[in-house]
Amino acid sequence: MAPTASPESSTSRSGIRKLSNGESIIPASTRADGSVRKEIRVKPGYKPPEDVEVYKNRTAAAWKNRGKEGVPGAAAAEDDGKLPPHKTATAAAKNAKRREARKKAAAAGTDGNDPVDAAKSNTDATKAVDGAADAKPEEIDSEAEKAKEARKLAKKLRQARELKDKKEKGDNLLPEQFAKVIKIQELMRQLDSLGFDTDGEKKSVAAAKGEETDDKSLTNEEGGTANESAG
Repeated sequence: MAPTASPESSTSRSGIRKLSNGESIIPASTRADGSVRKEIRVKPGYKPPEDVEVYKNRTAAAWKNRGKEGVPGAAAAEDDGKLPPHKTATAAAKNAKRREARKKAAAAGTDGNDPVDAAKSNTDATKAVDGAADAKPEEIDSEAEKAKEARKLAKKLRQARELKDKKEKGDNLLPEQFAKVIKIQELMRQLDSLGFDTDGEKKSVAAAKGEETDDKSLTNEEGGTANESAG
């Protein structure tokens, strides 16, 4: 009589069922054509390849999974409610800045002003100073660039006028030289748009020089008139 499977029996991956009395069997099964495959008794000690456990190297497995478990001790730090050192330092720096800002606001408020207005005034003043400091270099750079461009244009204008004089004297000009001559008016317009005269000087400076020259001429004329009267 074939042994019956006990409720406590267990089945391996290969399908071999081990009974509670220690015997191993391959249970009966039904084929695709409907015929019944009889139960087979397995010899004691036999273990098919499917049931042989694969050897696992624990060290290799730990190395393979090293990045999945996170940093050792990190979970414990989070559970304790503690921040990492770099985050703690950042938070401390922010708190120090807030305390310093409150001290400044309180000091401004003791002068009889509203602390909020005083803090706002300090902020606006700081922004204004920073804005002026940022704008000044840009203005200087802009003026320097204009002066540099004006010098280049004045040089081209001077060369073009020299070529024009040669042409008027009867000299033959090369095509590229003639191209420079016809750009005289354009160069003068560019200098004027930059605020410079045809000599490459700012118009305000050139005007001041012209007034000084006129004053000297007037003084000389007055001196000459006085001398004539004395004579």
